[in-house]
Amino acid sequence: MTPEVTHTPALSPLRRKGALAALVATALFGLGCAIGGDVVTYDVPPESARYKFEAETNGVTTQWEYTSSRPAAGDAPEQQPCMATALGVTEGECRPEPLIFLRYDLGLQLDNTVRADGHHAITVTAYYQERLSAPPRVATMQAEVSFDRGSTWHKAHTVPTTANTFVANIKHPRKDQVSGAVSLRISATDTGGNTVKQTIPAAYRLS
Repeated sequence: MTPEVTHTPALSPLRRKGALAALVATALFGLGCAIGGDVVTYDVPPESARYKFEAETNGVTTQWEYTSSRPAAGDAPEQQPCMATALGVTEGECRPEPLIFLRYDLGLQLDNTVRADGHHAITVTAYYQERLSAPPRVATMQAEVSFDRGSTWHKAHTVPTTANTFVANIKHPRKDQVSGAVSLRISATDTGGNTVKQTIPAAYRLS
């Protein structure tokens, strides 16, 4: 089972100038860029600034922080032109933002559970929008797990494997020591200083 999450975004920059040009439910985010027509586009000032982007879907929350500035050169293939330009909202160059997305392999059994009272490994792969021509490399990832609906969190031992992929080893308690489903919280940082934190309240159950 490899769940991926799509988002209904809410833009909340730490320091923002400019205007929101379009806001559509999607997991794609860029400066005037479009993939398949669903896109969040906006104008930013020339100087570099730090931005924050938050989303929540079906209880799964994701928070991104990233650095952006007005692009001097575009990164929009002819087959996928700038949506903002097509809409006549803005002019100029556009590019996708370097948001880190997460893909999970939870190693579930056929009944979508994991055995209690033992060690279990999950694999988390970070990735970017395909049209980002020179994505950074994810340098660090931290995995945390909760067995009491997020009241307390425990760090899992996490090691890198292949590029942008990490394995977290989780020690499960007995089933009677868990309040409902197991919760996961993953944080990652790339070489560009961009970060993501994603919390999944009910990632899987123990058997």
